[in-house]
Amino acid sequence: MRLAELTSARLEELRARRPVALWPVGALEPHGPHAPLATDTLISVGMCERAAARLADPPAVVLPPLPFGVTRYGAAFAGAIGISESTLRAIVRDVAAAAAAQGVRRLVIVNNHFEPEQVAALRAAAAETGALYLDLVRRRNAQRLGDEFRRGSCHAGRYETSLVLADAPRLVDREAMAALPALELDMPAAIAAGRTDFLAMGMERAYCGAPAEASAEEGRERFETLTEMLVELVREEA
Repeated sequence: MRLAELTSARLEELRARRPVALWPVGALEPHGPHAPLATDTLISVGMCERAAARLADPPAVVLPPLPFGVTRYGAAFAGAIGISESTLRAIVRDVAAAAAAQGVRRLVIVNNHFEPEQVAALRAAAAETGALYLDLVRRRNAQRLGDEFRRGSCHAGRYETSLVLADAPRLVDREAMAALPALELDMPAAIAAGRTDFLAMGMERAYCGAPAEASAEEGRERFETLTEMLVELVREEA
């Protein structure tokens, strides 16, 4: 149920049931030599569309994705095009107000770009607007997403690459993926130590984790878990 593909008349009918609006948020940034710049956005869209297909009470519509985020860590590589924290918060405030004026029951922000400044800005914006925010880096959620995600060694690794293989396999360079050695890196610890760009972290090819081990099958399994988490949030809070 993509909002942008509905007619105004169809949306008018749907508004009587006060749908929730699922909003995919991501970023445009390097994801190794193998995965697309839009990896984070693609994952958010996949989650939202799967959740919308399951939600009936309340029903859900999927807003067009926000493809830009707070993206600085990958600035040394081609493709990092970001916005500021203040811009991100302003966009969320405006979209939340506009969605409410259209009769939306609740705006639900679904983000898969975990640069700390992006997460902090979205948490703050959700609190300001009353939007729901599925915070995947909270421990209780991270524990459900596999060992690589829990270790914080998953930028363009097995976790993210598997999800892209599940939904947009044509966008993954399989030859490049298969040639990448595993790179174990505790990104949260590196960030806490003040290393706030990929090169300083030792990510010379803009990835960590084990992308060569990725598979579409694992991606579908991860999407199942992510979708369950989103549906649970909507049913409990909306």
